[in-house]
Amino acid sequence: MARFIIEGGNSLAGTLTPQGAKNEALQVICATLLTPQKVTISNIPEISDVLKLIDILRNMGVAVDRLEKGTYTFCAENVDVDILTSPLFFQQAGALRGSIMIIGPMLARFGKGTIPQPGGDKIGRRRLDTHFRGFESLGATFIFDAANALFRVEAKKLKGAYILLDEASVTGTANLIMAAVMAEGTTTIYNAACEPYVQQLCHMLIRMGARMDGVGSNLLHIHGVTSLNGCDHRLLPDMIEVGSFIGLAAMTSSDLLIKDVAYDQLGIIPDSFRKMGINVIRKGDDIHIPVQDHYEIESFIDGSIMTIADAPWPGLTPDLLSIFLVVAIQARGSVLIHQKMFESRLFFVDRLIDMGSKIILCDPHRATVIGLDRSHPLRATRMTSPDIRAGVALLIAALSANGVSTIDNIDQIDRGYENIDVRLNAIGAKIRRE
Repeated sequence: MARFIIEGGNSLAGTLTPQGAKNEALQVICATLLTPQKVTISNIPEISDVLKLIDILRNMGVAVDRLEKGTYTFCAENVDVDILTSPLFFQQAGALRGSIMIIGPMLARFGKGTIPQPGGDKIGRRRLDTHFRGFESLGATFIFDAANALFRVEAKKLKGAYILLDEASVTGTANLIMAAVMAEGTTTIYNAACEPYVQQLCHMLIRMGARMDGVGSNLLHIHGVTSLNGCDHRLLPDMIEVGSFIGLAAMTSSDLLIKDVAYDQLGIIPDSFRKMGINVIRKGDDIHIPVQDHYEIESFIDGSIMTIADAPWPGLTPDLLSIFLVVAIQARGSVLIHQKMFESRLFFVDRLIDMGSKIILCDPHRATVIGLDRSHPLRATRMTSPDIRAGVALLIAALSANGVSTIDNIDQIDRGYENIDVRLNAIGAKIRRE
């Protein structure tokens, strides 16, 4: 198992360019199963989760070619539907939560799909009811084999339906969109997730010949077509990595230029960091974070403590709350971090408390951070990365701490951040991979 050895306490300076969006990559790569024609996707982050999904598609019979770094072609002309019941598929798909989005395209094009109960981050309960109830609304039969921990859906022909989602699930919305694009008639999805990733999937499907209205809203109308064509698609920059770099600059008193961030697609992320007192300067499609000796958290108008909470888009993405929590450690003032979606995501604060931060874990969903205002640096320590986002938050904390820290289980970080140690070392960090 790999680990990072981090020599902290160093300011960084330079330019960082965010990778392609991981969450978008998992959706649009699955969407290539909808057509027998060639699809070219560029700006793909070559991180472990994405590469695992590409390997799954290869083993399903999809012809995959890597044209250059980050650019791949996919041709799903000869998909082996029976492979979905093989031990190899169960092993691969069971280790990757994003594999659940294979089901929608397979159901739409081949009338059936099987998937093992998927893995992923251990951040709390992540139910799949939204996906399968939606498939049932489209006319599919759903079978859950509890003994073998697998899900199966079948349908001779999907038919358009009105679907009111019980939660604005991003992967659930994406899965149902891909299932509905070739259903007979019109499908309406209300309370749909509308994150930029979902919008990108919709735009790609429209270029492939799909017909839909309401892209960018929570009310989608999808008019079924009989077939889809190939297309070219480029991923957005990863907004989670953009936010991680903003937090890194603040915690380490660094001067960073974050290039090509697709600023207009970041929603309230920049303003949320500004509420933390961070000077986020827009320069065209770039973001400049200058050196700040101090940054002060705003209060609400009535003087009460600021709350940073996740919410469905255009609210703040839950994937960044770990970063906001770490950033608050060295701020002036206090903040309540409210993680509404996942009940285990804040448990990594124990490591931060060991480093000298002042954090009160109120319950599984809320933590109050009392900022140190750089009165003293964090202490170096040994930690273990519990999931992707907490892992990067711990890395930021270690880079700001005095002394040498160790982070074990960095495979979790590699799942979401490509060559993060190499990229940060190029701007002055001291991270060694063992």
